[in-house]
Amino acid sequence: MKRILIAIGALAFSTAALADECASAGTQAELNTCTAAQYQAADKKLNETYQNALKRAVPAQRELLKKAQNAWITLRDADCAFMSSGSTGGSVQPMVANQCMADKTAEREAFLASLLQCEEGDLSCPLPPGN
Repeated sequence: MKRILIAIGALAFSTAALADECASAGTQAELNTCTAAQYQAADKKLNETYQNALKRAVPAQRELLKKAQNAWITLRDADCAFMSSGSTGGSVQPMVANQCMADKTAEREAFLASLLQCEEGDLSCPLPPGN
């Protein structure tokens, strides 16, 4: 339960922060550029958290985590391609796709970060507690 609340809080904060960052964009091209930067920032943070999770995982779990992450990437990409398909060919399509990618990436990062907060004896958490 604690991990879920942490993930929801982090996601709500990150989504609001992402929206504020692009509020001053004046053109569609600026919005597209801004949302691309947001996605890149979210992806960088996810990669850092993912690397920390890999380090925390016991050897037998590392391949499972890699497999899960690769499957999640495939799902995220397919979901965002679908979500932005209604605007294909339009100037807003990159913004819609980037925002989807940023949101889903921030959500995944919050989930992985919650796994790094596991307490001793939490059987719902696959990673061992940190030192």
